[in-house]
Amino acid sequence: MLLDQRHLPEDVVYLECRSAADVAGAIRALAVRGAPAIGVAAAYGYALAAARGEDLGDAAATLLASRPTAVNLSWALAEMRSAGSDPAALAACARRLHEHEVERCRRMAAHAADLLDPGTRALTHCNAGALATGGVGTALGAIREGFARGLVEHVLVDETRPLLQGARLTAWELERAGVPHTVVADAAAGSLLARGEVSAVLTGADRIAANGDTANKIGTYPLAVLAAHHGIPFYVVAPSSTVDLDTASGDDIPIEQRDPAEVTARFPAANPAFDVTPAALVTAIITEEGVHREPYAASLAALGRGREEVRS
Repeated sequence: MLLDQRHLPEDVVYLECRSAADVAGAIRALAVRGAPAIGVAAAYGYALAAARGEDLGDAAATLLASRPTAVNLSWALAEMRSAGSDPAALAACARRLHEHEVERCRRMAAHAADLLDPGTRALTHCNAGALATGGVGTALGAIREGFARGLVEHVLVDETRPLLQGARLTAWELERAGVPHTVVADAAAGSLLARGEVSAVLTGADRIAANGDTANKIGTYPLAVLAAHHGIPFYVVAPSSTVDLDTASGDDIPIEQRDPAEVTARFPAANPAFDVTPAALVTAIITEEGVHREPYAASLAALGRGREEVRS
């Protein structure tokens, strides 16, 4: 059962998936989205395939093809495939992956909130909250933790074109949490930064390369450029499962190209789902293991040594 995010914020609707193909379709259609949540959903989809007696190789291929940029999907499937083929063992592995993701969110939110000053006015892009993770969230989890500590004064929410994940999802989560917020047009971010109305930019990530280059929702890169120009910290908050040490740099990250009709049904359109922010523009990357700073090739490399924990 998945909360169908396509109906938010107006309606809360649940989607029932009965096969790995159903789960893959839900991921592809953005009924569930956000890199960690995609990984968790794929793990459950793979376990569902085992319970139904589906061919596990076919199930993995179908799930893997649903969205190419978010590395959590392939990471979760690799973890599941390492657990064998017994349906009960795979169900337990999927639940364990989910539990670990919830704990990662709690820890990274605490680490990131430590970087925020009293009176912080945060700007965020896309949705990096509970809807994207299964836990409290990544960047939005950090903002909520900062608000609980009395550090965050207000949140400026990029609407995030073309599918409005900020205006529909982030604003909905902040409203439910009682956090003061204002939805702003994506193009307004530069003027807000210039007027000193933003003290920190926090985003999530869909894939982080070994050198710290970061793929996130389209529109993140210009925010990083603007933040650097105005001397505002730009923080990326993501679980270690989003760090892809096998991808050397952002040049090697596949960028999903979505249906141009999401932008306009009348005119030719380009619709890349993600862009890549160079590591030099990232003030810090925060995972559940702590705060990572340049040189990221060194500070992120240690994460590879802790990835066996999920199988224990």
